[in-house]
Amino acid sequence: MERIRARYRIETPYPLDEAAAAIAGEQSSGTFVDVPAETESLQERHGATVEEITELETVEEPTLPGARTPAEIDDSDGYRRAEVVVSYPGENVGTSLPNLVTTVGGNLFELRHFSGLRLFDIDVPAALADAYPGPQFGIEGTREIVDVYDRPLIGTIIKPSVGLSPAETGELVGELLEADLDFIKDDELIASPPYSPVKDRVTAVMGAIDSYRDETGNEVMYACNITGDVDEMLERHDAVVNAGGNCVMVSMNSVGLSALTELRKHADVPIHAHRNGWGALSRCPELGYEYQAYHQFFRLAGADQMHVNGIRNKFCESDESVIKSAKAVQTPIASDDDVAMPVFSSGQWADQAADTHEALGNVDLLYLAGGGILGHPDGPAAGVDHLKQGWEAAMKGIPLDEHAKDHQELRVALDHYERR
Repeated sequence: MERIRARYRIETPYPLDEAAAAIAGEQSSGTFVDVPAETESLQERHGATVEEITELETVEEPTLPGARTPAEIDDSDGYRRAEVVVSYPGENVGTSLPNLVTTVGGNLFELRHFSGLRLFDIDVPAALADAYPGPQFGIEGTREIVDVYDRPLIGTIIKPSVGLSPAETGELVGELLEADLDFIKDDELIASPPYSPVKDRVTAVMGAIDSYRDETGNEVMYACNITGDVDEMLERHDAVVNAGGNCVMVSMNSVGLSALTELRKHADVPIHAHRNGWGALSRCPELGYEYQAYHQFFRLAGADQMHVNGIRNKFCESDESVIKSAKAVQTPIASDDDVAMPVFSSGQWADQAADTHEALGNVDLLYLAGGGILGHPDGPAAGVDHLKQGWEAAMKGIPLDEHAKDHQELRVALDHYERR
């Protein structure tokens, strides 16, 4: 089988070749001592190989605790950083996503050789990618459901995140629909609690959406959060579909790869994948994962829409990282059919539209705004209108202030929201 290539950024007091070799050995056929069964022929077939080492800067202090330097190594020269490419025999993994993650992102993070280690990217073998279903709907399928093709999909999140009964949720969605949205989603904090089971909540919400469709002819996508155990998610998916729903949402870090794969095999509607918990895997720049590597696992498992934060977001992620992540989600892994739709959210309003459009280079995205819609002084309808106007200006290359002169909703928003 084709070899699996993974690119890492490391920080170590060890000589770089020795540290890189520790990754290759730990994550393939080696261990801390020689064992009789690890023959030369076995190593040739199943051993990982260090293919590249690119030395970077040296720092005086370790980023992370726990690195232990042997007495014979002098760490007074500092901690060396480098980019390392390690390749693993595809035969070691076969066509298993969970075991791919174990190989490229398992115990290596705990090796004493490192005071920093981060998985930056991975080349997934075609045979493994082909063994998984990937997105069923992706960008084009999502657009087809709501019949919106010439701009981003504009959406919001049901707030408050928790505490609303199914009837109250349906009533709120009815109010939001008057704003002419394309997309509404549950918050990640509510799945199927005792006070709002999925079956009851989706029935109430779809009642409001059905009435709106009958009145306007417009379709709205509702991502109902069905996160749970595998059997629960399959049952909740069926409840959504039976109620006329057209999207389900899962917290991908909570349910895991195997659960998402099973849901994708069963699903008749798009899967909206929320990445809550991502910060624990990524926030330290010298530990964990880059999204360029990490998102591929869940995209191959079947995610159609994937969160990437947003420009000038309320979190800690840089604009450069957001755009890099969004472009990665739109980039084929094995074929053009496996691209997904990036979901921009977190502190978004019209002010970020032009920069987002210029940096991403297209409008194939979901643009979600909570306060950017619900916080508009003239109400949610004006909030949605100002977003559409902001994106119209961005796509036409018109400065936002100039476009606002003839668009009241945008003008009010520019006066109301803090421009950052």
